[in-house]
Amino acid sequence: MALLLRSLVRQSVCLSRAPSLQLSPLLCRHVAPMGTTAKEEMNKFWAKNAKLNRPMSPHLTIYRWSVPMMMSVTHRGTGVALSGAISAFALAALVLPGNYPHYLDLIHSLWVGPALIALAKIGIAFPVSYHTLNGVRHLWWDIGKGFKIPEVYRTGYTVIGLSVLTSVAVAFLL
Repeated sequence: MALLLRSLVRQSVCLSRAPSLQLSPLLCRHVAPMGTTAKEEMNKFWAKNAKLNRPMSPHLTIYRWSVPMMMSVTHRGTGVALSGAISAFALAALVLPGNYPHYLDLIHSLWVGPALIALAKIGIAFPVSYHTLNGVRHLWWDIGKGFKIPEVYRTGYTVIGLSVLTSVAVAFLL
């Protein structure tokens, strides 16, 4: 907190218009003038990097996709999808009229066929099982285990296989 306050006071004194209160340039060297815009600062940044021959940061398109990379993206995606779905169902339960048996009877009255129902069950079960099993994998990493590259791939394929088996089993048993 003291560093933050000292920094703010130093900047305000450096930028003050009264000549008697201005500090030496040594103290004000990191302070940007108030008149600069973000565009000007960005142009200065890129000019400095070009002058120093610094490379640009690589983009995702130059990387070769790997199993751990895809699993990380999928883990985040399933987490967002699951939290969004739970929030949507909770909001629907609060707002929509009727109760659970009413909507369950509505779904049963549609009669979409057993293949589509099984596919819907797998579609619901897979994100849950994948996110749960990959979360256990992350907990394993949190205790410092399984960081060698062969172990990362082995546990990744294990999570994918178990997720498929678990979601199919749950879909057909329920």
